[in-house]
Amino acid sequence: MEKPTEDKRFFGRRKGKPIKGSRQKLIDDLLPKVVLKQPENGQQIDLSTLFGIKPTEVWLEVGFGGGEHVAELALQYPTVGFIGAEPFMNGVASLLAHLNGSHMKQATNTDLAPERTDNVRIWPDDIRPLFLQFPTGGFERIFILYPDPWPKARHAERRFVNQRNIKDLARLVSDTGAVYVATDVLEYAEWAKEQMDLSGLFTQVHKDTSHPPEDWVPTRYEKKGILAGRKPTYLVFRKKNAKYDK
Repeated sequence: MEKPTEDKRFFGRRKGKPIKGSRQKLIDDLLPKVVLKQPENGQQIDLSTLFGIKPTEVWLEVGFGGGEHVAELALQYPTVGFIGAEPFMNGVASLLAHLNGSHMKQATNTDLAPERTDNVRIWPDDIRPLFLQFPTGGFERIFILYPDPWPKARHAERRFVNQRNIKDLARLVSDTGAVYVATDVLEYAEWAKEQMDLSGLFTQVHKDTSHPPEDWVPTRYEKKGILAGRKPTYLVFRKKNAKYDK
């Protein structure tokens, strides 16, 4: 297996306010049940055996923030397997609370909510070191929602949508799949389109970028931004020359 040579340093936050009470208990008790376990010795991850279900498809969300997007989709699509990656532990605790059904109240147990299937796995760290262990074409959808825009010019290469990561995305998404990027920073939207086009690997397929694509679930950050007057841009990309029926 080819070893990665790219810069994989992580620049974001890992911790915020101290996590206490029922949220900490969810991290202690529920996270070990739903955490994505990395195979040893660089072995490939078998997506079909990760979940408590046999998934019809597997979707990946890179940097899930508060987790409401992946949590709601996982509820809507109980036969789809979801991998959510987020290095910020407060966000991990938030997703666990959504999965537990206690995001609006105190948790009384540390199990999955009864209406859920066991179809979510969490990687509480930077997902990029795992890219080489995921199978080619393993993901039907990959979501990159409201990533850190790194607005300073000298930090532009820290943006997730860059040439290094785009090559990985092109290998990981299936020929029938798509990569979804949403941002309310116009400069980042233009950057993402430019980088995807420059790669020669993807074609933009959602032309009405001011409106979300079908079955879109807004994030909490997205809703707050709209109320504050920020306008999201919704980008959908498919691999060039791929045959798809969706």
